[in-house]
Amino acid sequence: MTRRRSPLDLTLLGVTLALVGCGLVMVYSASAIWAEQNLGQSLYFIKRQALWAAIGLAAMGYFSRWDYNRFREWIGPIFLMTVVGLIAALIGHPVAGVRRWIRLGPIGIQPAEFAKLTSVLFLAYYLDRKRSKTASPLWGLAVPTGVVAVLLLLIGKEPDLGTPVLMFAVAMLLLFIGGARVQYVLAAIAASLPVVAYELIKYPYRRARMMSFLTPFDHARGAGYQLAQAILAVGSGGWFGKGLGASQLKLMYLPAPHTDFIFPVICEELGLLGALAILGLFSAILVRGVRIARSAPNLFGTLLAAGITFTICLQAFFNVGMAIGVLPTKGIPLPFISFGGSSLLATLVGVGILLNISRQGARHASPR
Repeated sequence: MTRRRSPLDLTLLGVTLALVGCGLVMVYSASAIWAEQNLGQSLYFIKRQALWAAIGLAAMGYFSRWDYNRFREWIGPIFLMTVVGLIAALIGHPVAGVRRWIRLGPIGIQPAEFAKLTSVLFLAYYLDRKRSKTASPLWGLAVPTGVVAVLLLLIGKEPDLGTPVLMFAVAMLLLFIGGARVQYVLAAIAASLPVVAYELIKYPYRRARMMSFLTPFDHARGAGYQLAQAILAVGSGGWFGKGLGASQLKLMYLPAPHTDFIFPVICEELGLLGALAILGLFSAILVRGVRIARSAPNLFGTLLAAGITFTICLQAFFNVGMAIGVLPTKGIPLPFISFGGSSLLATLVGVGILLNISRQGARHASPR
């Protein structure tokens, strides 16, 4: 008797392909003039992004068929490799004053992007194994947060504050879903606030960013320049935008508009309706991800699906909030869309795992 194949989640796949496609179009639109002026090659960034998209989609296809339960056997090596990668980045050559990349010839790998997935994998594995002890402050809070804190501290040393904040937020959500008591989760959040405050005042540029966030146009010639330009671009797009390729923000008004500040370019060229369409796609991922988590055949799958979904959607929320001035400026890319091979690859691997959990959930629910 042949084994019945489980159906592929076509909604999640379609939304993912739409976001990747939109990302390729917008990376080219946002980067062509900048790349021509600075590198003499208008296709420099889009060719690299297209290559990473092809690699990422292949990885997504592989992990959509690779049994996610097998990750349990590889948690230790994956965590160790992530730590080694983060340490290697710290001792590597700095780029723009930060140490976030490992150079492999012409390729740059950013280990922090993969650390997000490692954190989710570890917490899903740990909370599944210790489900009977999650009410304990030691096993339900101190141990898992202590292990994840190793990753957060290494990333914070780069220095990077946005990624650890994102990972910590996802970790707290997973602890809550996994059965940790609400008071323990709230206590962990309260304990983290002084750390975040210290990191904000530790570096002068972070203090300047915070002041520019509060009053961006008062600092439009200094630390608030990027944010002020982004807000103007968002507002100038109107309902329907100026047209694809017609953004003025990318005309040397904003350094590297194809990276973290690509959303204002989308707003300026595609207007409010285009921006809402992008947000609608991320909302669809949130809905599908939550449904996949609820229908997963075991707790490990539920936590893993929830963690991946929260990571993608919270990152999108942080990036959009930063771009429109409702959150402080931080170096967090817009998933699927911002230029960056490591971010795109890690995100597509996460989607592949989601697709596999969805397959197994459908197989588990279908009548035999």
